[in-house]
Amino acid sequence: MKDKRPVIAVTPGDPAGIGPEIVLGALGDEDVYEKCIPVIIGHAGVLRRCSEASGISAGEIVAIDSPRKAKGEHGTIEIIHVETPGMQDIVPGELSADAGAASDAFVRRACELAISSQIDAICTAPINKEALRLAGVTHIGHTEMLESYLGAENPLTLFITENMRIFFLSRHLSLRQAIDYITTDRVYDFIKRVHSAMTDFGFKNPSIGLAALNPHASDGGQFGDEEALYLTPAARRAREEGINVTDPIGADSVFAMALEGKFDCVISLYHDQGHIAAKTRDFYGTVTATLGLPVLRTSVDHGTAFDIAWKGIANPVSMKSAILAAVDMLNKAAAK
Repeated sequence: MKDKRPVIAVTPGDPAGIGPEIVLGALGDEDVYEKCIPVIIGHAGVLRRCSEASGISAGEIVAIDSPRKAKGEHGTIEIIHVETPGMQDIVPGELSADAGAASDAFVRRACELAISSQIDAICTAPINKEALRLAGVTHIGHTEMLESYLGAENPLTLFITENMRIFFLSRHLSLRQAIDYITTDRVYDFIKRVHSAMTDFGFKNPSIGLAALNPHASDGGQFGDEEALYLTPAARRAREEGINVTDPIGADSVFAMALEGKFDCVISLYHDQGHIAAKTRDFYGTVTATLGLPVLRTSVDHGTAFDIAWKGIANPVSMKSAILAAVDMLNKAAAK
């Protein structure tokens, strides 16, 4: 009988950070194997060193040559080995070009496997942007790497915290650039893309809360006019097409309303607006997903935490949550 569990490629991120450790911790949970077949895309030697140093053992680490050959048995860690220079010299907690190059190589290999339809989703552990720069990697982060290696354009970033789902109009822009980025056409097009993405994941007529830019949604123009000039016209235009989206709601209220179940998702206008809401609610449990790629990608939503790397104290709950979120989203898409 064919195994119906999806194959999830798990990249361990920067090898000098907590990525290898939280991956091992997550794969020590039997619940993960009940729902999917996890396959690590990384360096087997680093994983073994991390296991020994941290005292975290999720089972025997076994190299395989294809994700589709993975058995997905709890107690065995199956890995597609990616050979990269300098891994024997990696020091936990130390920034290095070799670590940056390795984290890039892991993601690149996962993308190759996705393109050849050998995996069903990618789940990523944290990378370090400074290490990427040292390695000469031009991409600023995971989203940009995936965009390039998978040949996709302008993917959607989604945060999931409990029952709150947050989409981001802009990501890695300065606050000044993020404000200038807001136009009626951009917001209108983004509302349509969010509606389509939510529909793809099984939501019928999804309710969308639109965050305002200014305090109190500008209070009728008393401080700022972006709501009147761009946000409200974009929302009105989308509603005329049958999309269930609100006029802009103050950011100090809209996320709390989503947690109360009043919206299926919220549109955040810039990076920190939504990040602060999600991470304050549940820093370790927040999961990020990247939609609009040829393959689903989920990830933890925290950094490499060099100060505690390989010490056996990093919390793996976010890694487990990210893996299981990928499974849940795949199942919802299949059931549509």
